[in-house]
Amino acid sequence: MILLVLSIVGVTYYAVVVANYGPALLAGGLASATALFVILLFHALLVMLLWCYFSVVLTDPGGVPPNWRPATMDEENGEAIPLTGSEFTNPILSIQQSSSLADSGNPRIRYCRKCNHLKPPRCHHCSVCGRCVLKMDHHCVWVVNCVGALNYKFFSFSLLYIS
Repeated sequence: MILLVLSIVGVTYYAVVVANYGPALLAGGLASATALFVILLFHALLVMLLWCYFSVVLTDPGGVPPNWRPATMDEENGEAIPLTGSEFTNPILSIQQSSSLADSGNPRIRYCRKCNHLKPPRCHHCSVCGRCVLKMDHHCVWVVNCVGALNYKFFSFSLLYIS
């Protein structure tokens, strides 16, 4: 897929620079100045696009650290799960929720059956990569990588520069 993306960029480069605005540079006058501006803008956006694209491809999306454990709650210092607004407005619903939470344990602690370790919040297992990724958005076939916590910014900017 990376070669397909590079070939699409190459065809676009040929169409914009070589076929359309390259010959307009030789025409002179206002057309030449406009062509120079478009070519400079195109090259600036192309450099930023390629930088962000290869940053997404080569940057690790962010995995779960080995032997990660959730932070334990310290009730002596007053740390507890914060109350939500529904617990104040509907006491029956609050009782039902508390009984279901007691049955399931801590709902924020999850376990990955495929990796055999605990998962932090917003961490998901990627079936293509075969590992858990922090803040996983999706596995993108265009970058042949997961889009996660550490490369999401580069992915967003590459989409911006592509458009």
